[in-house]
Amino acid sequence: MALRKITTMGDECLSKVCRPVKDFNKRLWELLDDMAETLADANGAGLAAPQVGILRRLCIVVDQDTDEIIELINPEIVSQSGEQTGLEGCLSVPGKWGIVTRPYTVRVRAQDRFGDWFEVEGEEITARCFCHELEHLDGHLYVEHIDHFLTEEELRAYMDEEEAEDSE
Repeated sequence: MALRKITTMGDECLSKVCRPVKDFNKRLWELLDDMAETLADANGAGLAAPQVGILRRLCIVVDQDTDEIIELINPEIVSQSGEQTGLEGCLSVPGKWGIVTRPYTVRVRAQDRFGDWFEVEGEEITARCFCHELEHLDGHLYVEHIDHFLTEEELRAYMDEEEAEDSE
């Protein structure tokens, strides 16, 4: 396994539509393992292949309930419901945060590293991550959903408010 360089906003590969994965082989498995190591090193919640310069339809998301990594190859959202509005950031937009509205529950159909199809459902942060990472595969960033980046003061106030709600 190896750490991969995370591309940042402005890099051309982040605005391109990714091609489907067709070969489920050792190269794919190494990429998935490298992405997992890179994600852990960056302390992130999800990572898409274009964020490491690979224009293929695959991403990984940390399941917030189990801390397990969910590998999603050729993923598509099959259903979504509810709504949540919350803080969002991105490893490709370091140090910047915005408020984004996403579905509360998201169900994704994808292939695993061996090519077998499965479905997985997530709520709250996991659902947010599914949407965020799948958008990367179509060349989009969360910044398209925000009206501005939060200032340090706005971020601090938001975090304080969330902490106060959690302690109630």
